[in-house]
Amino acid sequence: MAENKTSTLSTDVAKHASGAGRTWQDVAPVDRRSDVPEGLWMRCVNCEAMSYRKQVELNLDVCPECDYHNRIGADQRVSQLVDPDSFEPMWENLAPVDPLGFVDRIPYAQRLEQEQAKTGHRDALLCGKAFIKGRGVVLAVMDNRFMMASMGSVVGEKIARCAELAAETDQPFVMIAASGGARMQESGLSLAQMAKTSAAIGRLDDAGGLFISVLTDPTTGGVTASFAMLGDVIIAEPKALICFAGPRVIANTVREQLPEGFQRAEFLLDKGFIDRVVHRKDLRSEISRVIDYAGK
Repeated sequence: MAENKTSTLSTDVAKHASGAGRTWQDVAPVDRRSDVPEGLWMRCVNCEAMSYRKQVELNLDVCPECDYHNRIGADQRVSQLVDPDSFEPMWENLAPVDPLGFVDRIPYAQRLEQEQAKTGHRDALLCGKAFIKGRGVVLAVMDNRFMMASMGSVVGEKIARCAELAAETDQPFVMIAASGGARMQESGLSLAQMAKTSAAIGRLDDAGGLFISVLTDPTTGGVTASFAMLGDVIIAEPKALICFAGPRVIANTVREQLPEGFQRAEFLLDKGFIDRVVHRKDLRSEISRVIDYAGK
């Protein structure tokens, strides 16, 4: 009898060691990752809501949950703003040079090559002729994908040419600004573009031309301090950051608590620095309305 008990105990130990008799089972880990293609969904950088990417694109890259206006590149901006197949790009052959042989983290020449390969453009401004709801315009769009649309010699030259073309053809000049400011890699040559573009806008004004400046997020630095704030009508997208020096720099300088929404489009509208804040879906209609009102 004792022998049978010992035999049974040995069998139970063996079963326990082998896992026999368990009510659960060891199995190979299951890969629970979804087979949904990557990039199908996107998270809003403002409210963090997950949205179907196609839905956001159909909403002109505005979050359907919180109405946050995402930053978009120049090509996308043109496709949203102008009449289909009406945009004729100009001066695409203009490309920046590196007269200073500037080197920061990487050489400027190498940085330009990388940005040109990434965007498909030679610099940070796309411009040409177009129609917006049937109204002929000279259009310039800053591309924040290209070195955050910093203003160097090519950007300044193209803006000046656009202003001159608008004066010659008596067409409105519509500028979509989005920039981190002057391009440090071009030093004084970049700063000179502030005076150059402002003078060109002045000549357009003297000729009786119409300059519509549209400020998007962000419009800062030397761009704000020059042509961007010289529009006959200045429009901004909702919540766009518009400033020379950013709020953090100012807060550290004055050592005071800044007002809520400081340097955002709505704050500047309240203080009289801009004329109106317009949702992206209404931008085409608003620009065409201004053109009609001005008799252009």
